[in-house]
Amino acid sequence: MEQLLRVQNFNVSRDGFGAGEGQSLERPFGHAEPAKMFAWAGATASWPGRTEPGGSRGLDDYFTRDFGHNIGAEIMGRNKFGPQRGPWRDHDWRGWWGDEPPFHTPVFVMTHHERPSFTLSDTTFHFVAGEPAAVLARAREAAGGKDVRLGGGAGVIREFLDADLVDTLHVAVSPVDLGSGARLWESPAELLDRFHLEVVPSPGGEVTHHLFWRR
Repeated sequence: MEQLLRVQNFNVSRDGFGAGEGQSLERPFGHAEPAKMFAWAGATASWPGRTEPGGSRGLDDYFTRDFGHNIGAEIMGRNKFGPQRGPWRDHDWRGWWGDEPPFHTPVFVMTHHERPSFTLSDTTFHFVAGEPAAVLARAREAAGGKDVRLGGGAGVIREFLDADLVDTLHVAVSPVDLGSGARLWESPAELLDRFHLEVVPSPGGEVTHHLFWRR
């Protein structure tokens, strides 16, 4: 069975930005407000951070529940891992997620500044340099026959799109404008030379789901 490279539940603003400017330890998404961007997922019954019973079902919940299905490894950019730039000054920093990261697979963090791997719970983070195809080959080997998730941010997804390595994308477009930041696209029409596209409104109207698959 073919191992797919999948983008799942990636959020962008209405004007195409996956994160705002000014990322910091306190603001992982820069000037973007995560509560607005990700409200649709947080409202679902399957949201992993839910502390009370209830939550919505239906399409939004399906996407939230499907996040880890048949995923054997993740690739992410350094800016998704944390706010540091340049050589690593603080090896005690181990990501935004605490002692229980939500990935449950090997994670390959793309960076020009490699550092030793480490494990938190059932997630091992590897810090790797190289072209997208080489990083994907390592992730596929680690995935044990399962698919690989391309987690973002926007710049890393564009790198893999430009290298023609992405098989499917699910992008949730939120009804907010950021004006600047890390841009995924000017318009989803940019991808239609290589992908089919189906656009499905969220049941509650919070976002519009864009589903892409290869032509």
